[in-house]
Amino acid sequence: MNEKEIRVMPGMVMLLLVLGWIGGVIWSFVQAVQTDNGGMAALGVLAIFIWFVLISGFFVIEPGGSKVLLLFGKYVGSVKDDGFHWANPFYTKRNLSLRVRTSNGDQLKVNDLTGNPIEIAIVLVWRVVDTYGASFAVDDYENYVRMQCETALRHSASSYPYDAEDHEESLRQNAEEVSDHIRQELQGKLKLAGVEVLETKIAHLAYAPEIAGAMLRRQQAAAVIAARTRIVDGAVGMVEMALERMEREKLIDLDAERKAAMVSNLMVVLCSEQTVSPVLNAGTLNP
Repeated sequence: MNEKEIRVMPGMVMLLLVLGWIGGVIWSFVQAVQTDNGGMAALGVLAIFIWFVLISGFFVIEPGGSKVLLLFGKYVGSVKDDGFHWANPFYTKRNLSLRVRTSNGDQLKVNDLTGNPIEIAIVLVWRVVDTYGASFAVDDYENYVRMQCETALRHSASSYPYDAEDHEESLRQNAEEVSDHIRQELQGKLKLAGVEVLETKIAHLAYAPEIAGAMLRRQQAAAVIAARTRIVDGAVGMVEMALERMEREKLIDLDAERKAAMVSNLMVVLCSEQTVSPVLNAGTLNP
C-alpha cells in the first residue's frame, strides 16, 4: 500500500459550527431550567458530550509537518497541508516531520579493498517523502536509517582502497565519487521506509591508529621519490639545453671526457639539497 494524501475540512469553518453548537447547548439548559423539563436537560447533557467529541477533531500542522490518520487501526490517509484543520474525531492522528534532516554517522573502523584498517564517517542529509512507508513499512524509521547508513558505509568503504596509483579510484582521491556511490546504495535500501537521500558526504577518513605511522612514512617516501624524480627530469633537461646551446653557438669545444665532467658537475649543482661550494680553476681547460 502506498501513501494516500487526503484533504480534510478547514478548522475555522468547523470552529464556527462548534461555537454555534455550544450556543444551542446553553439555550437547551436555559429552557430546561425555565420549564423544569427533564428531557431538555438530558438533551443538553447529550449536546455537551457531542461538543467534546467535535472539538477533539481539531488539529494543527506546522510547515514541513504532516499527520497520518488512522481509523480503528486502518490507514485512512495523510494530511500534508499546513494550517488549522478538522477531521473525524475518531481518527488517530500521528505526527510525522517532512523536514530535511542531517545525521552525523558514527565513526566506523573497517578494512578497505586492500585490507588496511581505516576509520571513516559520513554525514547524511535525508527527509521523509512517503508517510505510509515511514509509519508502517518499518518499526522505527529513524533507527532503520541509522542502521542502513552503517551497513552501506561498511560495504562501500570495503569496495575502494584508501589510496591508489595509476588513476584508480580510491577513498582519499575520489571522495565525491565514493559519496555518490554510498548515496545510491542507501537510496535503494531506504526507499522501503519512504526516505529520500538528498546528499552524503565523507566527514572523516583516516588510517586506523595501529598503522597510521607506517602509512604516513610510506606516503612521505612516495612524495620524496616523486619530488626527486621531477628534480632529476628538470636537471637533465637543463643540462641537455646547456650543452646544445654551447655546441650551437660554438662557445667552447669540449671533448667527450670534459663534456662528461661538465654534465656531472651540473647534475650535482642542480640536484643537491645543500648549497654547492664552487671550486675555481685558475688554469686553462687544457693540461
